[in-house]
Amino acid sequence: MPAANPLHGFRLTRDDLNFVGRDLQRPECILAEPDGTLWSADARGGVMWISPDGSQRLIAQQADSHFAGTTDLAKRFTEGTLPNGLAFARNGDILISNFGTDRLEVMDREGRSRVLYDSIDGRPIGKVNFVLRDSKDRVWLTVSTRIKNWMEAIRPGIDDGFIALADERGLRIVADGLHFTNEIRFDAREEYLYAVETCGRRITRFRANADGSLGNREIFGPGDFGPAGFPDGCAFDSFGNLWVTLVMAEKLIALTPEGEMLTLFDDGNPQAIAALEAAYQAGATTPELMMATRSSVTPWIASVTFGGPDLRNAYIGTLFGTNIPWFRSPVAGLPMVHWKDRP
Repeated sequence: MPAANPLHGFRLTRDDLNFVGRDLQRPECILAEPDGTLWSADARGGVMWISPDGSQRLIAQQADSHFAGTTDLAKRFTEGTLPNGLAFARNGDILISNFGTDRLEVMDREGRSRVLYDSIDGRPIGKVNFVLRDSKDRVWLTVSTRIKNWMEAIRPGIDDGFIALADERGLRIVADGLHFTNEIRFDAREEYLYAVETCGRRITRFRANADGSLGNREIFGPGDFGPAGFPDGCAFDSFGNLWVTLVMAEKLIALTPEGEMLTLFDDGNPQAIAALEAAYQAGATTPELMMATRSSVTPWIASVTFGGPDLRNAYIGTLFGTNIPWFRSPVAGLPMVHWKDRP
């Protein structure tokens, strides 16, 4: 008999959440190290280092207070630096997909940084969203849209996102025509690459070929996640479940290896979600309708990261939180490639 899926019957409530960190700004993406150290993207232009004892230090490329300095949602997300997705380089430096400056950057642990890529095929690269390193030390990059004001792309029918690969041949597009590409993850054997299409409201997967090309594109799981079901982040656990955050529905779900959808946490506001859904379908989404969907404990739930000595601490990244919610998972996460890089 196959082993029972540990997520069947698992459901979170607000009371199950713990919190780490303080005074954070836009902790959208989180990296965990085996010793318990956390690294969180920070809108001030870098990352927040959080030690296992709770002390923390901002490591910033440059001082930038625009995110906290305005209540205008468009200005918060379209002006200045805005570190988004993070990954560790093999030497421990931090790869930063900067959603504000439209470039892939690398920063050492003292805050010294440089630009790796800001163009592709002779054109500006677009809204760089997420970065992932694989076991072959190749770097995978997602671009959500080529539209400068990305909020104009939050509507049906905009499929100008893509996935790029950086290796010894340079940077090249390996998958195009995606609906607001967001986080990407490999399965345990790196046989398939799974991509979040935020405005497609689905997960798409590709067969990953040895030369870095991607093929056999197909939808994994539901073809649509329902009202305001915009996926943002994803992560695999060791059983093979793909955990997915639905950012404006304020839900954490999981897709089983068979593609079944399980709801693990739901803190959404039904009225706000219904209003946003109606506007989205009409192509009339506004910042105000989007903001109205935020919950008070996971404000715009954006990502999930597994950490802790047994990889069962699940950390939640958010777009508007000032700390990091976390809980104990019934199953360990799939260790990321950097888990084996450093002692």
